[in-house]
Amino acid sequence: MTGHIEILAILTSAVIVVWLFRRLKLPAILAYLVAGMLVGQHGLDIAQEQVDYDHFAELGIVFLLFTLGLEFSLPRLVAMRHLVLSVGSMQVGISLLIFLIASMFFGLSFSAAFVVGSILALSSTAIVIRQLSETGAMNRKSGQLSVAVLLFQDVAVVPLLIIIPMLAQDSDSSMLLALMLAMVKGVVVVVLLMLIGKWLLPRVFNVIAQVRTDELFVLTTLLVTLLASAFTQWFGLSMALGAFLAGMMLGESEYKYQLEADIRPYRDILLGLFFITVGMKLDVSLLLSSPFSLIALMISFMTVKVIIVKMLAVKAGESTKDAWASGLMLAQMGEFGFVLIALANNSQLIPVDVTSMLLGAGVLSMAITPYMIDHARSWSLFLSQEKVSDEHDLESLPDNKTLNNHVIICGFGRIGQTVSRFLKQEGIDFVAIDIDPLRTRKARDAGENVLFGSSRKTEILNAAYLAEAKLVVIAFGEDKQSVEVIQKVRSMSESVPILVRTRNDDQLSVLQSAGANEVVPESLEGSLMLVSQVLSLSGVPFSRIMRRVQKERKNHYNHLHGFFQGEHTDMSSSGIDKIEFAHAIILTDDSFACGKTLQSLDLESRRVFIISLRRNDTEYESPDLTMELLPQDTLILRGKPRRVERAERYLQEGH
Repeated sequence: MTGHIEILAILTSAVIVVWLFRRLKLPAILAYLVAGMLVGQHGLDIAQEQVDYDHFAELGIVFLLFTLGLEFSLPRLVAMRHLVLSVGSMQVGISLLIFLIASMFFGLSFSAAFVVGSILALSSTAIVIRQLSETGAMNRKSGQLSVAVLLFQDVAVVPLLIIIPMLAQDSDSSMLLALMLAMVKGVVVVVLLMLIGKWLLPRVFNVIAQVRTDELFVLTTLLVTLLASAFTQWFGLSMALGAFLAGMMLGESEYKYQLEADIRPYRDILLGLFFITVGMKLDVSLLLSSPFSLIALMISFMTVKVIIVKMLAVKAGESTKDAWASGLMLAQMGEFGFVLIALANNSQLIPVDVTSMLLGAGVLSMAITPYMIDHARSWSLFLSQEKVSDEHDLESLPDNKTLNNHVIICGFGRIGQTVSRFLKQEGIDFVAIDIDPLRTRKARDAGENVLFGSSRKTEILNAAYLAEAKLVVIAFGEDKQSVEVIQKVRSMSESVPILVRTRNDDQLSVLQSAGANEVVPESLEGSLMLVSQVLSLSGVPFSRIMRRVQKERKNHYNHLHGFFQGEHTDMSSSGIDKIEFAHAIILTDDSFACGKTLQSLDLESRRVFIISLRRNDTEYESPDLTMELLPQDTLILRGKPRRVERAERYLQEGH
């Protein structure tokens, strides 16, 4: 019964604090940390048995790394290898050495100093990746650099987990043997998982998708993630590493987006629990008894890490602005640091007072990290004294972009993108608004006029030049949101025509009464297209068919209403492999395709087609095949997911 009360207390605290913090426009991560402090042993002392919660919370890290793996294709990871190996390895090594020397200077033994150095050298994968995903900064140079360093840190945790318990034994030969054994295990596990992910998992998901049952697809996704994690843990490696490898392999399949959508709810809930367990460890009395020592420790190790990452990134060829931004993102202590603290406590390697200081400084550094990541770009511009380059704010169009007599597309999913392509063919200007930061960033990289934000916000609609628009198209198909957007647009402009897409005809009158000029129900339009084909094949003249179709549209589909409604299922994942996607590929200095012509690359033989080539601020539609590709060129390709992935590997690596 006590366990039930603890869970209820945790949930109640989380709901209230997260609601309050979101109302105050503060990060959710900080809310979870505060909720953990309230219910933890140093707060109200409601949730005392933290071990069980830690096990569940670890799954949040596992699912986070799985979704990170889905977003990281193998060609992209290989293209980043110099950042992972050079910046990542040097950051861990130099940070560990500096913190080790500083700890010994303050009187700790070599073993204790090594543990402290290891703990402070690591950063938080969970917080940084979560914030980068939410802010849409994952595809920025600073975001890629941060992820590269975090990937190496996650791998570096494995030998640290082996070394720290052995420091208590003082056995150099056994430690060396264990490290060599761990390295062999690591190579075997990585190769096995890559082979399974490449050849077996796509076939498994093909079979599962054919059953057309959403629940089975979700269960299979969870099973694959946990099996990969258990597999690496069984070999004595990190669970998160197995999840990342499984995600990276499945990221090349056509089920990538469906997998990410399925795993997201579990990831977010368990990540929240992880941050709550971190908050439980913070001793508030320590903050009150020695606040200056705690804050001095936090500022010291964060400053050292920022400077180290900045120097290494600049040495690796990154801009000063991106180097500072990445350093600010990686300054905090990481979640694996708490694992190492627990391990060191079990081996009695570090004193209790040092443990308390590390926990306090670590939690505080994690608490301020969301704020630091949100402002990393502006702070890095100030520190580097660089002007903003062509990486513009997602919430506004480029300064030199002016629009007049254009179309505003609310929602840039498949429907919105289809509308935009036809508008471009007719030479009609448009600007799209979308709430998905990743999609917005990819579209902006490809040169599209897309704003990140909600279509219900006055600022975003003003940024889209609503006052000069000749049409607003609401394309996301969610009736409740559509009504709110219509009302907002009508409050700002009474005359602009509004065209709304809706899935069914249930809310047809509601949307029209809200102010929509035209409403297009997908199901009824699909019926009209089917009827026109049936009548045409039955010998009815085309002119008569068009008159009937136009009459139905003019009468607002009156003859198509009133059918009995039955169970229906959305399109299953098995249909995804029939869809061709557009994908933007940015060439780096190390890319194989640099210096080669489009004709010599012969991408059409791989059944992938070039939509356009973007160089600096110029876009070449159907570019000349004799054009030679240069670093930082953006190729927009069209093809099925697997073919585009293979083409990307070919362009980056040459095979």
